[in-house]
Amino acid sequence: MAITLNNGFKMPIIGLGVWRMEGKEIRDLITNSIKLGYRHFDCAADYKNEAEVGEALAEAFKTRLVKREDLFITTKLWNSDHGHVVEACRDSLKKLQLDYLDLYLVHFPVATKHTGVGATGSAMDEDGVLDIDTTISLETTWHAMEDLVSLGLARSIGISNYDIFLTRDCLAYSKVKPAVNQIETHPYFQRDSLVKFCQKHGICVTAHTPLGGAVANTEWFGTVSVLDDPVLKGLAEKYKKTVAQIALRWGIQRNTVVIPKSSKVERLKENFEVFDFELSKEDMDLLKELDRNYRTNQPAKFWGINLYA
Repeated sequence: MAITLNNGFKMPIIGLGVWRMEGKEIRDLITNSIKLGYRHFDCAADYKNEAEVGEALAEAFKTRLVKREDLFITTKLWNSDHGHVVEACRDSLKKLQLDYLDLYLVHFPVATKHTGVGATGSAMDEDGVLDIDTTISLETTWHAMEDLVSLGLARSIGISNYDIFLTRDCLAYSKVKPAVNQIETHPYFQRDSLVKFCQKHGICVTAHTPLGGAVANTEWFGTVSVLDDPVLKGLAEKYKKTVAQIALRWGIQRNTVVIPKSSKVERLKENFEVFDFELSKEDMDLLKELDRNYRTNQPAKFWGINLYA
């Protein structure tokens, strides 16, 4: 199942996020997920594992497990490379051992002090606050992103963690419209206005953290997991599915792409088995009532500044 982007390319509606995956774990993860049917992988320079992902993909192509044209590979421009977009994209492609990306995203709508192409540093000032570069506008960054399309380095380009105002601005100054806005959204953080705005204007919404971050964000940010919610647990019993499957199905029925992460084969399999049932309108309405406007991914913990304030 796929969503057709505003440029005609198709994006699988479920993908695998590779955040916080390392070393040999990555190779096994990607091999197993391809065998299970995954064709969409969500990467980022900041995850610091593009080289390992690239090795796993190269092995999958070499052994004819899958063809390059059957995969949808996303990676992202880090904050410190806003002034070096083409170089950063080429660096990611080299690490991933690919000739082109299916999607390249601006990871966050902020340029920070350059620390070297692909270095993905987050330079801090003397007060321990993220060193934001005020000389590079998001418009300048976007026009450099557009160059990637004409150069054939990326088939689609998009944005990530953009609110309605920033998305509207991008639509206004862009020649190549953003194909995707990747945002945190899950039953506790539904962001209905932003989702509907993007979809109205032909921008596909991808839900990162579609399970509310689960253990990873609880460990890093001390946040509460959607997976412990009694309403979701009740629906899981009703449909004879896991709580995660209910949350993912909810995302899919909103016409959002979902990119859960897991390193466990049984979880990978479960997360992919969301196409054999459908939540009723009544249950979709019930889940709508769970919204808490609750963000679980909190980079302010590392940056000393709340960019969402």
